[in-house]
Amino acid sequence: MQIRLGHSPDPDDAFMFWALAVGAVESRGFTFEQVLQDIQTLNEWALEGRLEVTAISLHAYPFVQDRYALLPHGASIGAGYGPIVVSREELSLEQLRSAEIVIPGAMTTAFLALRLALGDFRYRELPFERIGDEVSSGRADAGLLIHEGQLTYAAEGLTKSLDLGEWWLLETGLPLPLGVNVARRDLGERLPDLSAVLLDAIRAGLENRDEAMRYALRFGRGIDIALADRFVGMYVNELTCDYGEEGRQAVEELLRRGDAIGAFPEPVRLDYVG
Repeated sequence: MQIRLGHSPDPDDAFMFWALAVGAVESRGFTFEQVLQDIQTLNEWALEGRLEVTAISLHAYPFVQDRYALLPHGASIGAGYGPIVVSREELSLEQLRSAEIVIPGAMTTAFLALRLALGDFRYRELPFERIGDEVSSGRADAGLLIHEGQLTYAAEGLTKSLDLGEWWLLETGLPLPLGVNVARRDLGERLPDLSAVLLDAIRAGLENRDEAMRYALRFGRGIDIALADRFVGMYVNELTCDYGEEGRQAVEELLRRGDAIGAFPEPVRLDYVG
């Protein structure tokens, strides 16, 4: 069975699926085509059910829950760290509420978390790789950074005004779930086998870290191996293999709070494969 697997062109996702690219795990009758797109595009494609398996923002899940079920692995969860808001000089929460903030997409979990932290604020969407320059040039007051931009903003002369992972931990005592992997429901009885293959791939990457890191470095957009390794370590770990009780609690709490502010079109129905 052919499976189109969508993920972002980032070191952490590449690391997770290195084993599929090189045939390091038993495929159980599946063949995989990896489709690389930015997370906002993947969120939009999921609305159409375009791919059999895809990474999406947790924020997007309530919009696609009729088509997709959550896989119990593959999540990007930050324990005390997460997307950050940067500016040319440090801004308080009150100052951020009156600023224009450029964001990487209105369906990203980073945007939902920022809404929960600030309430209403002015924002403008830009591709994530352009956000740092938009702020450093003065065209925007502040920017919401995801991916490896969380580690490289200082080189652009920017300062961190808010770390949403830190804010969420202080607010709830929980890690911040950001990206999730989902599988299309029409795969039916093959879903458990597919889930098992993808979990095997994540574990294989963790067990063959050096080889998987060399592969992942191709997707680092110019960052060096030390930064790529640090970024992968932040978002590919034991919580990636299994949410665990704390991870599932964090998912429920984030979606509950999102529902309370009217972020979703209908009540959320959490449904994990297996």
